[in-house]
Order: sequence, then C-alpha cells, then structure tokens
Amino acid sequence: MAVKGLDKFNARMKRIPVAVRQAAAAVVVDAANEISGLQKRLVPVDDGDLRDSITVTPPGASTPPYSQPSGQRVARPTEAIITAGNTKVRIAHLVEFGTAPHINGGWAAGTQHPGTKAQPYFFVSYRALKKRARARISRSITKAINDGAKS
Repeated sequence: MAVKGLDKFNARMKRIPVAVRQAAAAVVVDAANEISGLQKRLVPVDDGDLRDSITVTPPGASTPPYSQPSGQRVARPTEAIITAGNTKVRIAHLVEFGTAPHINGGWAAGTQHPGTKAQPYFFVSYRALKKRARARISRSITKAINDGAKS
C-alpha cells in the first residue's frame, strides 16, 4: 500500500542542503551519547556486562546483534540508535521490565522462579532527556540553515 504524499515528501527532503544534514547528524549523535551516559549511570550493575553493552550506533553503522530494543539494523543518515545488549548480554529487556513468576525449564525444570522486579534504566533515561535533545537538534538545524542563508 502506497503512502499518500510520500513522493512529494521525499522530493522535499532531497532539497535539504548537505550542511544541514551533517549538522543534524552530528548533534543527534551527541544527544544520543548524553542519553546513553545517563542510562549507564542508572543501570543496575552486577558484573558490568549490561552497562558495557549500552552503545550508540552512529549514522550508517550497524547495531550489535541481539541488541534491544531494535535488534540488528543499520542507522539511517540522520539517526543515532541507542541499544543495550549484544551476543554476550541478552537480558536488557528482562532487567528493564522485570519477569513474572514462572516454572523453570532446562536444568532446573519444574522449580518455581519467583520473578524479578523491574529495574528501569533505559526508557526512563530517554524520557528524561528527550525534550533537551530535541531542542538541541532544532537549534543546530536552525543555525545551519541560517548560516547557509548568510553565505
């Protein structure tokens, strides 16, 4: 199914000057680094593997395999992706949201697991700094446009 007006939107996006795109991409990465810094300070630390798995993927790069919340994918030209988890650490979502009581399988089959309490660190950091990041990105784009208009 085609999205109404998509061709017109894409044509308009192609007219955005390269300098504005580059300025936006740089500030997006800076804002993502700020958010990931708060996430690393808030994440519960046992052995540090989960904290160390929190990464910022810059535009054009690929996120780690098994990362949360988006899995492995390539960041778009003006996008930075913050992820937690990798091939070694696959529990980011379980720490963030907790688990319900359940009957174990595997080597402890039949035993009762009491569940774990949620220990939010990922999305709470994003929500806390989202407004600040958006304002920073908007200022950067506006400045790049104004600088381009002056020259």
